[in-house]
Amino acid sequence: MSVRLKLTLSYAGFLMLAGVLLIVVVWVFLLRYVPNVAAVRTPAEMDPNQYVLLRGFASAAGTALVFLLVFGLLGGWILAGRMLAPLTRIRNATHMTADGSLSHRIRLEGRKDEFRELADAFDAMLARLEAHLAEQQRFAANASHELRTPLAISQALLDVARNDPNRDTGELVERLHAVNARAIDLTEALLVLSRAGQRSFTREPVDLSLLVEEATETLLPLAEKRGVTIDTSGDITPAVGSQALLLQMTTNLVHNAIVHNLPEHGTVRVTTSVHPETVVLTVENSGEKLPPQLVSTLTEPFQRGTERIRGNHAGVGLGLAIVKSITQVHDGSLTIIPRPAGGLRIAVHLPTVPADGQGRPGGAFPRNTGRPDS
Repeated sequence: MSVRLKLTLSYAGFLMLAGVLLIVVVWVFLLRYVPNVAAVRTPAEMDPNQYVLLRGFASAAGTALVFLLVFGLLGGWILAGRMLAPLTRIRNATHMTADGSLSHRIRLEGRKDEFRELADAFDAMLARLEAHLAEQQRFAANASHELRTPLAISQALLDVARNDPNRDTGELVERLHAVNARAIDLTEALLVLSRAGQRSFTREPVDLSLLVEEATETLLPLAEKRGVTIDTSGDITPAVGSQALLLQMTTNLVHNAIVHNLPEHGTVRVTTSVHPETVVLTVENSGEKLPPQLVSTLTEPFQRGTERIRGNHAGVGLGLAIVKSITQVHDGSLTIIPRPAGGLRIAVHLPTVPADGQGRPGGAFPRNTGRPDS
């Protein structure tokens, strides 16, 4: 049976039960207060007036029960339909979603009850799914465009070599090598981004200050080559998560700060700090002044802060997108603020390690004694 039919029968049955109880009460009243009714054994022994009264009552009671049954069924069917109307709209929206339409919204009117909360939650879910699908479609289009570029360049170089057999192959090989290296970097960045969006990693205590040391030491040659000075500071900064992903996040932040900097005499400052419930990794760099509307798009895949950055270390436009994804899967938050003098201030807030009974951070954090000169 459908839910509507079950509710109809429930309403009608409850109404019939209430009617029968009412008739029983009236009948008991008659037996108690009508004289000598309880002592009468046959209708012939009953007083004619009493007989007419009881017979009329029985007929009226039967008619009332039939009326209650019909009224309960019809009224219950209508009431059940009105009660289940929101579920019907939610069901129809579910079918439309299953058919691939994510733009439909229920927008249930009326008071805020359980059905309204369910419909609003469903609308919010559809909005998130639609936004996520649109983001995935943009990402697929951008990734296809970025991957097509090195392939098209390789094909053009090979066509030139085929049409000009006497051309210097050394230059061709060098250019093909550079194009192929960029395609490999892009593919690896896409793989990192796809893995970063998953939560299938082991959470363990991680010291962000050690990750800062490792990232700055790795990128120090690049900073020296571009004339950028790196300054790091911070004590033990306990966090919980994947050390590999958090190291990737830190490296991307420092790398981004180095390559998107001033042409010369640029600066990068990396600090870590501990707060009551969070730890903060902050990366500030000098650079060109960026408008706030551009800064808000920097975490989108394949977005670059300045079009002038086109060197070998310019990246593939996924650095901050990876940072955002890694931050989200670690239950953290990312803020990007343009500095008044130029450049950016990027802060990553992550949950800290819960303290033990002595108020010390839980977990052990091995330390090394050296910090790279920067």
